[in-house]
Amino acid sequence: MTLGLNKRPTYIELLQAFPPRPIKTEDELFATQKIINSLIDSAPLTLDEKDYLNILGTLVYEFEQTQEPVPDIYGIDLLQVLIEENGLLQKDLVPIFKTESIISAILKKQRKLTTRHIEELAKFFHISPAAFFPNSLE
Repeated sequence: MTLGLNKRPTYIELLQAFPPRPIKTEDELFATQKIINSLIDSAPLTLDEKDYLNILGTLVYEFEQTQEPVPDIYGIDLLQVLIEENGLLQKDLVPIFKTESIISAILKKQRKLTTRHIEELAKFFHISPAAFFPNSLE
């Protein structure tokens, strides 16, 4: 969010361009995040932009605190979600598990994921292997 050539907006100009208000809907959240992203993309930020960004960040945080928490899923439950979200079939994972029967047993929780499975799944889905383990802070 810039005004004119090389002139960065003042705090008042930022407030006038997008007045901060408590966020009540997903649309308001997305609009606020769009402003936040545009500010971050224009780094380095001025003191006025940092102060304004702090207010918007607080509003986003307050909105997120009112939402249902996303359950922490890991292991086989995470694998099931990844398969579903990516529209995969068990046979799509045969290169990792070697047979559909192994995949089936794992998804039925009759077998556990091995370290090799986790490493290959992490590469396949482009996520950290740590995502397959429970959050150790609980």
